[in-house]
Amino acid sequence: MGLWLAATPLVLASASAVRRHLLEAAGIPVEVRPASLDERAVEASAPGNNPSAVAALLAREKALRVTANLSGQLVVGADQTLALGNRRFDKPADRDAARAQLEALAGRTHELHAAVAVARDGQVLFEHSAVARLTMRSLSDAFLDRYLDAAGAAVTASVGAYQLEALGVHLFEHIEGDHFTILGLPLVPLLAYLRAEGSLA
Repeated sequence: MGLWLAATPLVLASASAVRRHLLEAAGIPVEVRPASLDERAVEASAPGNNPSAVAALLAREKALRVTANLSGQLVVGADQTLALGNRRFDKPADRDAARAQLEALAGRTHELHAAVAVARDGQVLFEHSAVARLTMRSLSDAFLDRYLDAAGAAVTASVGAYQLEALGVHLFEHIEGDHFTILGLPLVPLLAYLRAEGSLA
């Protein structure tokens, strides 16, 4: 007998393998239904282009978009933004863009803003946002070449050109914040909501 009490799986409105793994590792059955969303258009409608507000809006819109095609199931939307001061980053398009991001972040502290939203039948039931602060080491050109070669195509899969759970850990000298926030899903608050809602033991 597991910890998941609901009759149907939790729907994840994201194609993120990391988010799916985090939920499944916590004993939650997951049905993946990525939201079809023009993220750039949604971002443009966020108030003041605030990175936390952008992440929250994207998480909410993803969950709501997927509930439109479902009845009765809980849907989780999640998103994450990276900000260096007033500058917000998107996923790098290629290796050169990844290098440019790493050069901008090197030796400085940036913020990862992660948000999660739960919706059902077109209504948002729960929202939570969190922030983590990461200080990147100073990076030599030689190290950047080695890192980019070793990480390969993965550098274009995440904003900031790193995955902290993989080779990206070599880039940092100091980290403040929740591990799950850094991975893009504030899991502990989400689990607390699911317990209160009755889907989790």
